[in-house]
Amino acid sequence: MAHEEDGFGNYTQDGTVDLKGNPILRSKRGGWTACSFIVVYEVFERMAYCGISANLILYLTKKLHQGTVTASNHVTNWIGTIWLTPILGAYVADAHLGRYWTFLIACAIYLSGMCLLTLAVTVPGLKPPLCTSVDPAECPKATNLELTVFYAALYILAVGTGGTKPNISTIGADQFDDFDPKEKNQKLSFFNWWMFSIFFGILFGNTILVYIQDNVGWSLGYGIPTAGLALSITIFLIGTPFYRHKKPSGSPFTKMARVIVAALRKWKVPVPKESNEFHELQLEDYTKKGKFKIESTSSFRFLNKACVKTGSKDPWMLCSVTEVEETKQMLRMIPILITSFLPSVMVAQSNTLFIKQGTTLDKSMGPNFNLPPASLGAFVTVSMLVSVVLYDRVFVKLIRKWTKNPRGVTLLQRLGIGLALHIIIMIIASLTEKYRLSVAKKHGLEHTIGQVPLTIFILLPQFVLMGVADACSEVAKIEFFYDQAPESMKSLGTSYSMTSVGIGNFLSSFILSTVSHITKENGHKGWIQNNLNASRLDYYFAFLAILSSANFVFFLVISKFYQYKAEISDSMEVLKEEISGSKNKVPNQAS
Repeated sequence: MAHEEDGFGNYTQDGTVDLKGNPILRSKRGGWTACSFIVVYEVFERMAYCGISANLILYLTKKLHQGTVTASNHVTNWIGTIWLTPILGAYVADAHLGRYWTFLIACAIYLSGMCLLTLAVTVPGLKPPLCTSVDPAECPKATNLELTVFYAALYILAVGTGGTKPNISTIGADQFDDFDPKEKNQKLSFFNWWMFSIFFGILFGNTILVYIQDNVGWSLGYGIPTAGLALSITIFLIGTPFYRHKKPSGSPFTKMARVIVAALRKWKVPVPKESNEFHELQLEDYTKKGKFKIESTSSFRFLNKACVKTGSKDPWMLCSVTEVEETKQMLRMIPILITSFLPSVMVAQSNTLFIKQGTTLDKSMGPNFNLPPASLGAFVTVSMLVSVVLYDRVFVKLIRKWTKNPRGVTLLQRLGIGLALHIIIMIIASLTEKYRLSVAKKHGLEHTIGQVPLTIFILLPQFVLMGVADACSEVAKIEFFYDQAPESMKSLGTSYSMTSVGIGNFLSSFILSTVSHITKENGHKGWIQNNLNASRLDYYFAFLAILSSANFVFFLVISKFYQYKAEISDSMEVLKEEISGSKNKVPNQAS
């Protein structure tokens, strides 16, 4: 147990240290005190990120004068890059610099990208000239210099987020010791409140910043999130004395490559029945390095060949049992990762086509105020915030009485609920778009880019349900990949959840471009045009609903056979016993 009367019980037992590598007292660092600085950072950072992403499609169409398909693909390609670069950031953190220093260097890159982006929309000669035409095709195209500076800023920003996104949430989770049941219980709620902080920042971006961009100007609209990011970095630095840190443990890619190569090179070698015949280091070798020994399992049995002793000690011929099991844990998550790609395609619609739908509708909220279409994303945020609170404070407490699971339901069950909701969302979006088109046709607007006499709030159901789905799928996804990753590869595991968003956005671009191209063949006008009143987005959304349904079936099959990794401590068992009403084994246990 974590609290022992041996002189070491007050120190963390999970291998965390201070920046100088010294063991740390549990009472001096970590916990919610340290997390408060990290969470506040994330609120401001997400406000900055959302201040750019929420309205980007409208900047591309209205200021850079790009068409609907081109602008949508630029948005999803950029967001895809934002969420793929974390693989690189995770590698640098786990293998070389550690999470803290990787994060700080990435922050400097991120902030420089934001500053350049603000200049690109402010300085004459870098920003495109004003055009009042409704049709982007009639406006002058942006110059090569304007495009180069703008996109350079966006992708510098993307490189920076590659180092911040996989490490900041992992740094937060590292503040709780798995070997202490009280802190383990707090950790189970951490990702719920982490996502709460994220969407709180997004709410500000989707409302105040979007309004400023649409009604005051893009210079101030981008300048505020740039200042917000600078403030968030300062807040993170102030919290430095309170943080716990994990030491870098070597390249996870090299470790996994060695296991796979060693197994392939010994493919003819039989696997012993007894695990004690495998090569493994002594427990002390792991303990003194702050690492954890993992017992051999029968899954991915072929990889066990990597730790069979054949006389060679070449690391590309002989690996330890723990190295083999770490590789198995990362490979075991890949099928789940694949099933998360399409849900990210669905989420991408709320940043692109859903917003474009809003531009065709009546945006008035009274005689003197028009709702910016990108502010519809605020309803996703509010819905998600409410759902997370209800899930953590009501649903979990009720359901775990029956399931005896401290989380309420398993992580994959929670993810599955989100996937099912995405199907419903796309069906509703298709039916809503069909109704919008019928009203446009009734008023003779199918050949013009005129406003359809329908309130923008007819889109509300699909945005609200997207927030509920995010509260299930996005929270479960980030917690699942963090929780199921081996201790030495937590940043890489966290990057899995971000990779799914990145690939999902690239997949969204591919699907949109492919459908647009195919439906234009043989002289047809196509489903997606610059004039949405002449498009058939209802068909496109129905197509996405069909894809989501097929993906959901695949997810159910994969999750049925998924084997969760063993816990490194008995904290979860202690919590389960408390739920069952057993006598507490740890004094002063949190409820």
